[in-house]
This record gives sequence, C-alpha cells and structure tokens, in this order.
Amino acid sequence: MSVPTRFPRLRLLPLVAALGCATPSTPTSPAASVARAQGAASAPASSAPVSKEALASLEAELVAKHGEAQRARIERGVEQVATLWRAEDGDLAAFAREQFLPEGPRLDATFKRLEGLFEQFDGHMNELGRELQWFTDLDLGPLLPVEPLLAAYDPSSNVTSDLFQAKPGFVVLLNFPLTTLEERTKDGPAWTRRQWAEAKLASRFNRRVPAAVEQKVSQAIADANLYIAEYNVWMHHLVDAKGQRLFPQGLRLISHWNLRDELKADYTDPQGLAKQRMIVQVMERIVTQSIPATVIDNPRVDWDPFTNQVTVAPAASVEPNAPERPAKADPAPEPDTRYARLLATFQASRRADPYSPVAPTRIARSFDLDRGLPEARVRALLTQLLESPLVPRVAKLIESRLGRPLEPQDLWYPGFRPGSKVPEAQLDALTRKRYPTADAFARDIPRILQGLGFTREKADMLTSRIRVDASRGAGHAQPALRRGDFPRLRTRVEKGGMDYKGYNIAVHELGHNVEQVFSLYEVDHTLLSGVPNNAFTEALAFVFQARDLELLGLGKPDAQSERERVLNDFWQAWEIAGVALVDMATWHWMYDHPDATPAQLREAVAGLSRDIWNRYYAPVLGGKDSPLLGIYSHMISYPLYLPDYPLGHLIAFQIEEHLKQHGPLGAEFERMAIFGSVTPDEWMRHATGAPVSADALLRATAASL
Repeated sequence: MSVPTRFPRLRLLPLVAALGCATPSTPTSPAASVARAQGAASAPASSAPVSKEALASLEAELVAKHGEAQRARIERGVEQVATLWRAEDGDLAAFAREQFLPEGPRLDATFKRLEGLFEQFDGHMNELGRELQWFTDLDLGPLLPVEPLLAAYDPSSNVTSDLFQAKPGFVVLLNFPLTTLEERTKDGPAWTRRQWAEAKLASRFNRRVPAAVEQKVSQAIADANLYIAEYNVWMHHLVDAKGQRLFPQGLRLISHWNLRDELKADYTDPQGLAKQRMIVQVMERIVTQSIPATVIDNPRVDWDPFTNQVTVAPAASVEPNAPERPAKADPAPEPDTRYARLLATFQASRRADPYSPVAPTRIARSFDLDRGLPEARVRALLTQLLESPLVPRVAKLIESRLGRPLEPQDLWYPGFRPGSKVPEAQLDALTRKRYPTADAFARDIPRILQGLGFTREKADMLTSRIRVDASRGAGHAQPALRRGDFPRLRTRVEKGGMDYKGYNIAVHELGHNVEQVFSLYEVDHTLLSGVPNNAFTEALAFVFQARDLELLGLGKPDAQSERERVLNDFWQAWEIAGVALVDMATWHWMYDHPDATPAQLREAVAGLSRDIWNRYYAPVLGGKDSPLLGIYSHMISYPLYLPDYPLGHLIAFQIEEHLKQHGPLGAEFERMAIFGSVTPDEWMRHATGAPVSADALLRATAASL
C-alpha cells in the first residue's frame, strides 16, 4: 500500500481540479461553476467582492494593454482569481495589472520558477511530516506519550492558505488555467506536456481551505493510523471450546492484513479449516465491536472467539518478553473505538466541505478530484465484476479443488497462485533465514530488481534511492516528493526475522518505491510526478507482488501457471470489489446521518456489510448475514482508499497482458511510470493502448475456464 501523502502537492489534488460539472450542451467556465457552487455551499468566507462591472472593465483594460490574442487567457484568469478573492486580500485590479503575464519569455520563466519551487515545498514538507511520524510508523519500541501528538501535526497545513494570503496562489490562478474533468478527458489527448503541467499547477489552488481545518483532518487520520497500527491479536491465545490452541506461540497478527494472510496460508495446514473458521470469527467480532477490549494486543489473556469468553492465560503460555498488559478476564467489548475513529475523520472532513465548492463532499473529492474517475463509473466497474456470470464458474472450480462446499473464508482463496501449495511454515523459514533484518532485505534489492527484468545499472540506480525500515504496522511505501530525498519501504520484521507475510508485503511496497523513483526522477515536468491516482501505483505494485515466489526460486511461470494467474487475478478483484462498495456506502451513510454516534455507525457498517454480502457473496460462499466485508483496516485509517484496490487489479491485469507481448518488464515498467499524473485513461492508453476497463480481465478469465 502506498500511503496517501498528506502534504500539499498530493493532499490537495493528485489530479487537476474538476471544477464544475458542465454538460456538453451547456458550456460553463470553471470560475462560474465555482461561483454557483460557493453560493450553494454557503462558504464562511466572503468571496468575489468585486462587481461584475468592475471585472469586465478590468478585463477590457488588460486586453487593451496586452492584445486581443490574450483575451481568452485574461478573461479566464480574472474570473479564477475573483472566485477566491476576499475583501481582505486588497485591490484585485491593481494585483491583476501587476501580475498578469502575456504568453512569452516572462510567463515561461514564471512557470519554470514555480515548478522548481513547488518541488522543494512539497519535498521538504513531506520530509518534515515523515520525521514527525517516525516513531508511530516504525517499530522502535514503546511510544512516548508525545509521539501521537507529533504524528498528528501536519506542518504543511498552512502552506496553501499562506500562499493565497501572500498572493503567489493568485498569480497562478491569474496566469494558468483551471480545467474541468470534462475538459481534461475530452481535450487532454491533444495537449502538450507543458499544458498538462500548467493544468496541474493551477489545480493546487482550486479551493481555499483554512489551515486549521486542514490540520483537523490530518490529526483525525493520524489518530486512526496509530489505532490501526497497534491493533494486534496474539494468536496463541485464541482457544476453542476444548481449550486447544491452534496457533503457535509468539504469532502476533495485525488486523486486517496479517489475519487475512494467515487465513490464506492455512489452506496448506492439516488444521487449516479450523484455524480459518476461528479467524473469520475474530474478524466478524472486530467489525461488530463485540471483541473484548482486553484481548487486543494482549498476550496475557486467552480468548474463545466463538463463545467470547476471556480467561487469564497460564503463565507457561505467555510469550517470553511479552509486553506488559493487564492479565484480567474482562469480557467487556471494545467501546466502538473503531467507529469513533472513522467518525472523527468524517467530521473533520465535513469542516472542509464549505470551502470546496468544486467538490463539496469528501466523496466527491475522492472520486472527481483524487481519482479523476466519476463515482458512477467506478461503481459500474465494480458491479460488472460482482455480477459477472464467471463468478459461479470459478467458485465451482475452487470447490472441486477443496473437496467441500465453499465458506466465507474462501473469499481469500489463494490456490491459483504459483507455489500456493507450499506450506507457509516452509516459506517463513526461507524468508527469515534470508532476511533476518530490514537491512538484509535492502541489500537484496539489486538482485530482486534484476530478477524482475531491470538491467544491473538500472537496479543499482533504483537501489541507491530507496530506504528500507521495519514497520510498526503491516507495512507501506512512503514516497519522496523532491529529487534528493529517498522513498521509504516499510514492512513488518518480527524478532525472528521477516516472515513470508512481511516479505510478500515488502515486494509489493518495492513496486511502489520503484514507481516513485521513476515518476519523480525521470518525468519531464516534476509537476506531473507520480501516477494518475493511487489505483495506478497499486497496480504497478501488484505486478511486483505477483512475482514474489518466483523471486524466492519458486513458482516458475509456464502455460498452466499463466492460466492460474488469470483466475487468481479475477478472484482477488471480485473479493475486493465488494469491500470497496462497503467503504463507499459507509461514507454515503455518514453524510446522510451527520450526527450519528459511534454505536449507530457500527450498526450501519455491519448492516451495509451484511447487505452487500447477501447480495453478491452469500450465493457463492454461504454465511448469510456475515459482516466480514467490513474488516478492512483501510476503511478506518485511509478514507475512501479501498476502491483503489479493485481498480488497481483491473489496471494491473491490463498491464500484465501488455507485458506478455512487450518486454522486458523493467523497460516497460519504466516507460509507463515516467508518463506522470495525467488522466487515468490517458495514462492507460499510453501504457497499454486501451482505457481503464474490466473487459480484458473478464475475457481472459472466460478463456482460462
């Protein structure tokens, strides 16, 4: 998972602002759309204090001065400034006379100066934030009381507000175009790279959110991240009705990532079915908050998740050097903390809504601005997967392999992956020996990259720009935002070394880091660094992750493994599509019930999870009324991130299909990654020759069956 950075360049907009919603039959300027929306949103700050007559006079004056050829730029620029100008900003006309630049050398020089400056702004703010979160992100021992407070502070929260107040933000709006999503989609294919970069520059200033509001959002998300990072279950202390311990001593799994991955690994275990059913019960209790609070990250109590009974663990069962926790058999449930964290993020996000007339909800900002894909289109892609007639056919194949009816845990069936029949204990032994520390993985990156098809020279260059850390949580990739800084690869490394789960995550995060290096160092305009949205960096990371066993010397590709790869991609995309729908539905519910309590939100999420499960999953997997789809931790710590995963699977599959015909992987990966953060379909056409679609995966799945 690539952590969505909270710093100015990407926090504001990974894509150009979708200003307005003009239809083809009713052309509307971005500024006019903003003005209408501001009136509807009742933004607290006064805006557009200059009369229409005064603006028209100013535009005529500037046209007379700079020539008729500049009229369109002048009219658009003045409207863009007027939309966000406040009375306290001073004399708009005097500002425009001084700062409007006609096309030519001075405009070019200003563009170049701003591009270089914002790389430094973004990069250094990103580094400051990384330092503030250092101890909450990394496994460096118990936290000091001050650490969560430092992690919640966003040093960049004042930047955009200050740039408006100091006027550089208005210089950008006066001289460079804000664009609508419709404009980028329709006209973007004919744009020059400079035009794309100008649009991206202007998008930074499409709204004027007070710094205090931005800070509240950052604090809520940081609090949620820390809550999730420390949400562990000590598996040896799960007991069944007979008091049996199914899991080995010392196994500590974070929710949901490690719980899910352990469930996948248990298909090769003789006791696997019993283990899986127990993990499902744990997951469902986390979603419904019926999990006893005392069992969370506590190796000093035993818990039967089926009866929900808690007992004090016998001294002999407690792990050596286990953290100090209360050894108290208290069955009291977690007090809806999970949903209190989510509500806090929602309430903080709502405070930004009145200042974001172009996208007046977090939902709209997530889809129209951050993804550059309308929510309706994303929902249609997810529904196309969920309702595919291929689902029961693939399910029947899985059922024949397992020799039993499918159950809810088979949502995560991994048996199509090469090497999936290798017991995880064997894989753990291999990875722990090879990677006793995070540094050991870092030293092996050049070999891994060459194994993926990168030249030795390219592998050495990439390795020199990536740093590896042991993560407190499940793992993530953190980008660098200026050349000279280093992307960070974080994965969990337990005391006995990196187990297979940690290794699998590390290979995924390495994919993010390689994309981050290419898209920063080799892109032609740093304003375009990155990819269109998080789904694309997830897709590129999936390309790496799919080869993790091959990099260990297992799972060599052949015709059969190619067929299995297709089926695996389909099943994974089908699984996460429903999870994404739960995430989306949850945010709609919160906007419909803005005064909800954590308990009410808990009931809503459980209900939405059951409804989507019953509609799409129960006919295939059974388990009517299961709330299992609500388990994903992203829903709490990374607002509306989950739709990026099914999109990422679709994009990754299109990339894989392209790589089968055009190689090697290293050169093609680089060519794709350096294209930058344009619209999703424009990026995909450059990468694979076709826009984002589910069709390639569905066609290949049908052929594989």
